[in-house]
Amino acid sequence: MTSPVAPPSANLAEMEEALLSVDRVKAGRIVKETCTPGSPFVCLETLVVPALEEVGRRWEAGDVALSQVYMSGRICEEIVDAMLPPGDPQRIGQPKMAIAVLEDHHTLGKRIVVSVLRAGGYEISDYGHGVMAEDLVKLVAKDNIRILLISTLMLPAALRAKQAIAEIKKAQPQTKVIVGGAPFNFDSTLWHEVGADAMGHTASDTLALVKEMAGGDGQ
Repeated sequence: MTSPVAPPSANLAEMEEALLSVDRVKAGRIVKETCTPGSPFVCLETLVVPALEEVGRRWEAGDVALSQVYMSGRICEEIVDAMLPPGDPQRIGQPKMAIAVLEDHHTLGKRIVVSVLRAGGYEISDYGHGVMAEDLVKLVAKDNIRILLISTLMLPAALRAKQAIAEIKKAQPQTKVIVGGAPFNFDSTLWHEVGADAMGHTASDTLALVKEMAGGDGQ
């Protein structure tokens, strides 16, 4: 079960155009004209998040450049920081979350997920890419992570996630693990086989899963 999703903003297409044009001024103006003061999350969920996700989908379809995706993410994160500065009480800071690309060095998917989660008001630690399984286990324990997102590009890394998840669950049974990436999209049962709690097909899926897992713990 996931939370109801509000309908997209009428200015969504214009926001996408501003992002693809790397027009910070226009994007900021659209947000200012669209958003109601005091309701940042509604604006983020109906305008900023779907616009960024659409940019990601268009890159996957080969319609836009990687540089446009990267800059779109930067612009969206700047908008979020302006609306909800780090440490703002309206940000959702708990439970503690982290994301890592296990062993692989393909970071685009992770970047989109991080941007979407931050646009949704969540704080998340980015452990980067090329993270080895044994190092990930140590990081999760050290930082007392409660929701861990693991991204993989290749099947061998996805399979090695099984050992990492098992060790994490043994040490911290309360930690929830969401996996994502090509191997899990190709095999719809793989996420279960590696011991994860859920799989996110897209960034919006992941945002919905995080909301559900956070439950009443979010602040």
